[in-house]
Amino acid sequence: MKGRILESGEDYLETILILQRRNGEVRSVDIATEMDFSKPSVSVAMKNLREQGCILVDKNGYITLTDKGTEIAEKVYERHLLFTSWLTSMGVPEDIAAKDACRIEHCLSAESFAAIKRHVKGE
Repeated sequence: MKGRILESGEDYLETILILQRRNGEVRSVDIATEMDFSKPSVSVAMKNLREQGCILVDKNGYITLTDKGTEIAEKVYERHLLFTSWLTSMGVPEDIAAKDACRIEHCLSAESFAAIKRHVKGE
């Protein structure tokens, strides 16, 4: 898992970004609660993300995104917001749209996302 960040890693980074914006600070327990995952699962994921240079964990257990982690998280979050909005605008219930957006956000190439983004924004 040293190279590319896996889909699950992207989800963790996105969650850290959201929690940082909402709460200002993030710990593993916050991530476990938000994602409804076990603390041991989150701990393993945080170790992997730390080794990949995506997060820093201080001596008190507070997690911050590195520049690399922030870049990935913001990319995924932008996709999530756009797809959720797009699907709800077509009448998909918000809870279903958010779940589907989470699946779609990881699969598309940058080129396809850019084209959809231009289309949705009417550019």
